[in-house]
Amino acid sequence: MSTPLEDITIARQAVLRPIEEIGEKAGFPASALLRYGSYKAKVDMDALKKVNTSAHGKVVLVTAISPTAAGEGKTTTTIGLGDAMAALGKKVMICLREPSLGPCFGMKGGATGGGKAQVAPMDDINLHFTGDFHAITSANNLLAALIDNHIYWGNDLGIDPSKITWRRVMDMNDRALRQIVVGLGNNGQTREDGFDISVASEVMAIFCLARSLEDLEERLGNIIIGQRFDKSFVRAKELKAAPAMTALLRDAFQPNLVQTLEHTPTLIHGGPFANIAHGCNSVMATDTARKFADYVITEAGFGADLGAEKFFDIKCRQAGLKPVATVVVATVRALKMQGGVSKENLGVENVDAVKAGITNLARHIENVQKYGIPATVAINHFTSDTEAETEIIRQACEKLGVTAHFANHWAEGSKGALGLAEEVVALAESGKANFTPLYPDDLSLKEKITKIAQSIYRAKDIDLSPAAKKKLDAFEEEGYGKLPVCMAKTQYSFSSNPKLLGAPEDFTLPIRDVRLSAGAGFVVALCGEIMTMPGLGRAPAAHQIHVNQKGLIDGLF
Repeated sequence: MSTPLEDITIARQAVLRPIEEIGEKAGFPASALLRYGSYKAKVDMDALKKVNTSAHGKVVLVTAISPTAAGEGKTTTTIGLGDAMAALGKKVMICLREPSLGPCFGMKGGATGGGKAQVAPMDDINLHFTGDFHAITSANNLLAALIDNHIYWGNDLGIDPSKITWRRVMDMNDRALRQIVVGLGNNGQTREDGFDISVASEVMAIFCLARSLEDLEERLGNIIIGQRFDKSFVRAKELKAAPAMTALLRDAFQPNLVQTLEHTPTLIHGGPFANIAHGCNSVMATDTARKFADYVITEAGFGADLGAEKFFDIKCRQAGLKPVATVVVATVRALKMQGGVSKENLGVENVDAVKAGITNLARHIENVQKYGIPATVAINHFTSDTEAETEIIRQACEKLGVTAHFANHWAEGSKGALGLAEEVVALAESGKANFTPLYPDDLSLKEKITKIAQSIYRAKDIDLSPAAKKKLDAFEEEGYGKLPVCMAKTQYSFSSNPKLLGAPEDFTLPIRDVRLSAGAGFVVALCGEIMTMPGLGRAPAAHQIHVNQKGLIDGLF
């Protein structure tokens, strides 16, 4: 098992190449790179338009089983797979999400991979990077300020303050801000408000789904911020907010180029959470990679029930993507935890627990296969894995018609994932992919939520609250019935109960509320007690992060 010190040491001993060299490897001319120091750059999309390229990259999705405290290593595997495919002589580009400061300082830590399968410079990427999240936060909060300012100066639009749905955001876990009161001290009309984390903002979702600056501005203008006293919707364009919001996002909207420790070009751009948003990197980055690489390796957040489902049903639907292969990541340790073993006992061989935990892996495999995408399994190797435990996984995957690859990219880099890479290339070239979303556009919003709950989660039914049903009816009356749905649900279980591990079924999924993200182009369904502003844990990762005597940042893993 890796340690933070090992990961940091490996990253700092790596010899990075100038970003112009990485750009050249990707096919980007130096004139298209806007340098942020020696090892990272924004990619000037106007300059790229002048480059002739015939590539039409095949998209490969990396997803995972339901996450546990043991970790699965989805980002590490994405990076290791990309490096291994490059080692096979393929022109490949990796597309990842930007880390949020919330989990960096909260429970999860950094999100740049680990061991010899990392993207760099790790410290910069995890903390602030090129300022994209700050721009998204500012654009979101500009709209919030314009709403309250409009009401303060007479409220010509007739906005009902009690029906404002637009919330402020910040890129930090802070439970104290979930519910607040604004307008105190004669500074406007007093009303209840609240904060979400920036990665849950509709601005973040729009940022990641827009195809151009013009599309970005149009989507921002279509944001619904609340209702008038006559119950009609109010849009951001009526507050004249979209042009200024677009101005704040202009530079951030250009993808960020960095490198792996083996110098594979990597675009890191956008970062919506998959448990409360759609969990995929930006369409701008993915489209750019497809124009310059033969293979694009990307990931979607958390387990396949969340990130992969949203990648297929939201991102692929809106961006016209047709993925050719899927990799489902697991570890022996995580499977044992899914089978009921406590974290402190994961190093002890337990074949029965692996057998019990495989039900979770099997369900995720079955789910991705429902989309018509061939799949393979990557078991992210740990030194504590035993032959008996890995043989159980191999046999179980064989029964499901997929191959399990025991990859050691953390310790060996590309060399440790060559078998996985060869399998992915074979699947991608097989012509077996026949991508089809889970549901058609013309199902009702309730039917779409039910379809996901029953087909992906294996719920018996949904329990739609009266308030949520009323909102869904209103959304459909306003013409939003054809939108896909984005499920906001705990990442730890197929159900809404984070303690219900393995592969539960025949439960009822509670839908307590729904939100319309008209600019992003989906309807959010909030399941159970899921929060759109996380809190810090009893021992947050922030306690371990510091600047050492050499002026370097330690503790980010």
